[in-house]
Amino acid sequence: MLSRALLAGASAQLRNKATTGGNLLQRTRCSYFYDITKPCNKRMPGSGCAALAGLNRMNAVLGGSDQCIAANPSDMSVAMRVLDARVETVDAAGKSRVIPIADFHRLPGTTPQIDTNLRPGELITAVTLPPPPPGRQIYRKIRDRASYAFALVSVAAVVDAVGSRIRSARIACGGLAPKPWRVAQAEAALTGASADTSSFDAATTAFLEGARGYGGNDFKIPLARRSISAVLTQITRT
Repeated sequence: MLSRALLAGASAQLRNKATTGGNLLQRTRCSYFYDITKPCNKRMPGSGCAALAGLNRMNAVLGGSDQCIAANPSDMSVAMRVLDARVETVDAAGKSRVIPIADFHRLPGTTPQIDTNLRPGELITAVTLPPPPPGRQIYRKIRDRASYAFALVSVAAVVDAVGSRIRSARIACGGLAPKPWRVAQAEAALTGASADTSSFDAATTAFLEGARGYGGNDFKIPLARRSISAVLTQITRT
């Protein structure tokens, strides 16, 4: 799953120059973040968010705020979120700490200019993965073209199923929120459930609770629902 996410992330030339820490720290691809003639709270706090009523096809439908609806662009971090990666850091004084990937990226709230929970002067020194959970793994990326495009929706999943019964499940999505999006209630809805359309519908409903479109990105909500269901169908197919 992580390998597939990395291969889906960019061109071979970019991947050969990229770093794991750099991937985790990459900033939004919201067009207003780069257009200095338009207001952007992430670039200039207090200036406003032009994406709310503007061109927002690539923007978030979950986890945003009235200050910012930029979506996290990373593929790698979506797979790492499912795998419960840990980000190791060190500061200027040599003090180290470990940040769970779930706590690494921040939601915008009222401070959209702060992307992560790294402290000033703190550097990423390593990213570690615990032993993988049991089950089959899938990473699926839905995008406008087959290469070098950011996800409209991506799905990383690990599901352990025996016959038609799901013993455990982990799901995270990219392209939908300011950070890799994982919902415990959705995974709980699958645990112990039958691998069928009814269970998948219940899980996707829980996963997308609170989702809100802003016009241009309304399509992401039904697209995410279909994508998650398709991944769950594929991964539980005997």
